[in-house]
Amino acid sequence: MPKSKNDISYKALKTYLKDLEEKQLSGGFAPVYLIYGEELLYKTALEELLKVLMPGAKRSLNYEPIEGTGNNIQAAIERVNTYSLIPGTKVVAICDSDIFYSKQDEGKLIIKAKQAYENKDHKDAAKYFLNILGILNLSFDDLRRENRTKVLKLDTDSLSDDRWLDDIIDYCLDNSLPIPAADDNAEVVGKAIEKGFPRGNHLIITTDLVDKRRSLYKIIRREGVIIDCSVPKGDRRADKMAQENTLSERRDAILKRFDKTIDQDAYRAVCEMTGFDLRTFTQNLEKLASYVGDRTEISVDDVGSVLERTKKDPVYELTNAVSDRNVERVLFYLKSLLAAELHPLQILVAITNQIRKLLLVKGFAESSQINSRHAGAGYGYFKNHIMPLIQAHDRELLDQIESWESTISKDTHTTSKSGTRKEAKKKSKLVTDLMIAKNPNNPYPVYILFQKSENYTTPELIDAFECLSRADMRLKSTGQRPKLILEEAILKICRQS
Repeated sequence: MPKSKNDISYKALKTYLKDLEEKQLSGGFAPVYLIYGEELLYKTALEELLKVLMPGAKRSLNYEPIEGTGNNIQAAIERVNTYSLIPGTKVVAICDSDIFYSKQDEGKLIIKAKQAYENKDHKDAAKYFLNILGILNLSFDDLRRENRTKVLKLDTDSLSDDRWLDDIIDYCLDNSLPIPAADDNAEVVGKAIEKGFPRGNHLIITTDLVDKRRSLYKIIRREGVIIDCSVPKGDRRADKMAQENTLSERRDAILKRFDKTIDQDAYRAVCEMTGFDLRTFTQNLEKLASYVGDRTEISVDDVGSVLERTKKDPVYELTNAVSDRNVERVLFYLKSLLAAELHPLQILVAITNQIRKLLLVKGFAESSQINSRHAGAGYGYFKNHIMPLIQAHDRELLDQIESWESTISKDTHTTSKSGTRKEAKKKSKLVTDLMIAKNPNNPYPVYILFQKSENYTTPELIDAFECLSRADMRLKSTGQRPKLILEEAILKICRQS
């Protein structure tokens, strides 16, 4: 969906509000605002908007924040349509709303529920969990342990151990928390916005997730203003830069408030300890600012003395370290992932997949096609000259396996129709695993994989497979500590010959 003048990024909010103040456009404020994205940012944006929309003591008289769930939505619409007893601007805010949640958000809501649970925030965890049940029209009984994999998307690392769901279900039952009805509050809000509010009355909606395809989003975009406070959570270079920019802006704002500075090593240490978690990052900087007292600069020693590492390391940090043969980093991330209760077999599978990718790339690189041309090649050369060869290789592989499947299908006339579909699906997965460039439009990760493959010889990668196979057998058939088994395998794989 293309940007319009009614779309404002979080960074552009100050300019938008300043323009309204300077032009003294009291009637220039939109009747409805949607503020969505990162929780800490959308709450900050709400506060900035209210400062300008309702300065001074006016807020205490004509501002009504309402929790954005269930029947509260109807109450909020009634209030924003009611004239204020006190003249002036009136604002009703539907805060932390679930109005935009949809079935497409099931995976995101599960992750948010698990994160809230890990942060010991059972109230928020229950909110997200109950929304999942409401959206999917499920009951607590539907989530008995034997049914979970059938009714929920459990193909995510966050549900590798689903015992936390039992705790949340018990919390909901103990506190008599109802599952929200699957009524369409969004339609009610949309009609109210199109009908219009009394002059001087404004509605603000804050939420973490939005579905831009929904009619309510389009209505707000047409009739009001949307403030985007989202920050991409991916691992692409552009996503990482956006995260770093957000953290540095947050850092500057906090340090200015406390009249402190922080040296670069200390700042990097804070980021390493927290990752991209704005709430924890903010709390940690505020804690450090208080800890240093009269001193103006926060040092790396202060960080080590005050903070504990809370960052949740992704599995790819471990597999990248294996590719680099960096034993110290591998052991560090292994410890972190095990502490986060990632199953040892999942870690083993991740390492195995990485070794397989390196072996595929190594075999291709050592072929007579490019062996003399790819070593030390820059990204530009790789993109223009090597990637076309990789794509041709993948196409040839697909054609070969398609030919095999065709031959097999001719020889299996007695196989049932459902069995044939199941076998074809299995073959399709095999094809994907054997391709070097799953997404040829994004060649940079493939380029990096080629660079990392130089750290191993082909015999070393084959030995690594055998080592991982032995580790797999030991994890499944012995009572030895998984950490020791994985550490032993890692040391054997990463050691230099």
